[in-house]
Amino acid sequence: MKPIHVPALTLLLAAGLTAVACGGDKAAAPAPAKSATQPAAAPAALDPKDVAEATQIFATRCFTCHGAGGKGDGPGSAGLTPQPRDLTSPEWQASVTDEHIEKIVLYGGAAVGLSPMMPPNPDFMSKPGLVRALRAHIRGLAPAH
Repeated sequence: MKPIHVPALTLLLAAGLTAVACGGDKAAAPAPAKSATQPAAAPAALDPKDVAEATQIFATRCFTCHGAGGKGDGPGSAGLTPQPRDLTSPEWQASVTDEHIEKIVLYGGAAVGLSPMMPPNPDFMSKPGLVRALRAHIRGLAPAH
């Protein structure tokens, strides 16, 4: 066996380190940063039980003022000032967020600077799925484009 000269050993070590550094271990590579433009996760699907309960609640509680179709023409609306909101209005639908609708459903009109005649529904506080289903029902009252 011939002795290895120091310059040859240095060259061999340098070549090996370069190969490791350039080739790298793909598993050790850092994950790409998430972009702020990546879409948000899709909203959770509504539970059919919540949808059924929301439909029943709108037909009993909300109907009184907002009417069956949500136009603000329910049997209890005649003497109210201001008149109940026409939930089918495309302009109104476009002007409010889902969170705003849910806040009104939970806390009533006074909570968002509207009529205190729109009552709160504290019994929905522990039912976020029902609140989402009611909001979806309200959103569904707008005419299709």
